Amino acid sequence: MRGGADRGHTDVVELLIARNPDPDSRLPYLLRLPLGSGLVFATKDTWPRTSGLYCHPLPLESWPADADIVEEVGLEACTRRGAAIDVVADRGRENRSQIVFTRARGREMVFWQSPRTRKQARPDVTLPTARAAGLADLEIVVDAHERYPYRFSTQQVSLVRRGLPCGDYAVVAGGRTVAAVERKSLADLASSLTSGRLRYALGELAALPRAAVVVEEGYAKVFALEHVRPAQVADGLAELQVRFPTIPVVFCENRKTAEEWTYRWLAAAWTWAGEEGSAVARVGEGQAPGGLEAPEPSSREVRAWALAQGLPVSDRGRLRPEIVAAWRAAHGGAGPSGPDQVQ
Repeated sequence: MRGGADRGHTDVVELLIARNPDPDSRLPYLLRLPLGSGLVFATKDTWPRTSGLYCHPLPLESWPADADIVEEVGLEACTRRGAAIDVVADRGRENRSQIVFTRARGREMVFWQSPRTRKQARPDVTLPTARAAGLADLEIVVDAHERYPYRFSTQQVSLVRRGLPCGDYAVVAGGRTVAAVERKSLADLASSLTSGRLRYALGELAALPRAAVVVEEGYAKVFALEHVRPAQVADGLAELQVRFPTIPVVFCENRKTAEEWTYRWLAAAWTWAGEEGSAVARVGEGQAPGGLEAPEPSSREVRAWALAQGLPVSDRGRLRPEIVAAWRAAHGGAGPSGPDQVQ
């Protein structure tokens, strides 16, 4: 029914959008679908045009009798298919969408998406299965505190779970951590930036020979953040990249491409760790390329090395003599420099 249909009736063949009468809700619209006795959701917009819309399920009684209707969309079809509801509107453009029931972050969630937004979230690409750097098998250490870790199920990877001093995924060569990747969702990135936690995390990662941060979202989504000023996040990222130029922050389109990038970056870092020793040897023992003296390690670097070796070491303060001795024995070089060095 169209036009003067009784909007409280359950036999409507329209998708109805009304203003949410709850002034405290962050979702300004109510969506009603004519499926079964009716389904009601609170949502952010009237149609998923540029991004998928989160939908909060509400009881049917939540639909107000005097609903302030914003839009009535006649439907050709509204059918359930598995864990999704296909919605086909009776119009030429923006006529197809889908309500998807899924799980994210350990809980049930509902999203309203269109073919355009689905393609943006899942780029039309097939990820390669070729071995990274030609490695028959790559052992990746996964931090024991990592929730919902990458599985690298399509790649030649062996996973080991244990505590890491920094980062979420790492590779080890010659008994030392040679590279680590810190994984971030966009929400976690924004939160850790504004709280200052990311600055400390990068400070710890900087002690490693190689480190990177991978974000499970495209950079453009930074400017769609709602609960923090996008410019604040963009400025914070720029500042950290200037302060820590050796640690790239890589934005991937989604979790799957972030996992693929992490695998290939760690494989490249592990391969380079073996080649780097030969390069340094060609330049000269204890010298950096160009004939310059290699800089002495900082206390932070020695502390990160000791943690990776499982040696007990304090979070701050002067390093114990036996820790410095262990570093010298392993590297054949001078001890750490800095304000908290051992006297």
